Amino acid sequence: MLRKEKEKTVEEIFKLVENYPVIGIVDINKLPAAPLQKIKHDLNDKAIVKVSKRVLIKMALEKSSKDLKKLLEFDAIQPAIIVTKMNPFKLSKYLNKNKSPAPAKIGDIAQDDILISAGITDFPPGPAISSFKKVGLKTGVEAGKIKILQDKIICKAGEKITADMAQVFSMLKMKPMKIGLNIVAMWENGIIYDKSVLNINEEEYINKIKLASSYALNLSIEIGYPTKENIKLLIIKAFLNAKAIKSNVASSDETKATEKKVLKNATEK
Repeated sequence: MLRKEKEKTVEEIFKLVENYPVIGIVDINKLPAAPLQKIKHDLNDKAIVKVSKRVLIKMALEKSSKDLKKLLEFDAIQPAIIVTKMNPFKLSKYLNKNKSPAPAKIGDIAQDDILISAGITDFPPGPAISSFKKVGLKTGVEAGKIKILQDKIICKAGEKITADMAQVFSMLKMKPMKIGLNIVAMWENGIIYDKSVLNINEEEYINKIKLASSYALNLSIEIGYPTKENIKLLIIKAFLNAKAIKSNVASSDETKATEKKVLKNATEK
């Protein structure tokens, strides 16, 4: 690349990062050109992806007035710049949702745990049994076909795909990999969010909020701190405690009537 072309590229990246409120580094390693072009087209007005050499991206970020140098600390095998007006979490969710399944190749890093489920395969007893056993699958024979007897995670997230694994995935016509833009880190208003923060498991996050809410409710009741959410339970608890104190004293008809009234009012409110 000629010097003028390099300067032009740096200026283009610089203008992008200056004009957009959210800037990120994505890794396009092993992403073929055709899928990359499709992703860029599908993003449309959501985001702009600029592919360039690492050194030119570095020069543009260092030139920016937004103090984007810390983005350079988050390494990508083959980096590209992405700029957007979207919330970083929404963009991350969109990109993850729109990744395409792909076959696993030797040396690929598993993005998630890769599970092979129990069930009958299309293979008759023979050499395939040896291939399955090499990756730790327990097999049997049923109706003249090899049967995988137990579910098994063949490769855990972060581990490399071996030749034996790749062969078995291919035999079973599995596409355990996902191709797309892999966010490394995003900058917004001086804050950098890395992929571990952006890639939220929403179901797990909601369950944690529910659990925290339950703990908070229990704590407020134990310390007697009244709130809109717990007042009914506090009244019932206070009533039951009072009733327990006088449990060895015979209740009059008037006392019993009061008890019923208190419980009824607490339940209604």
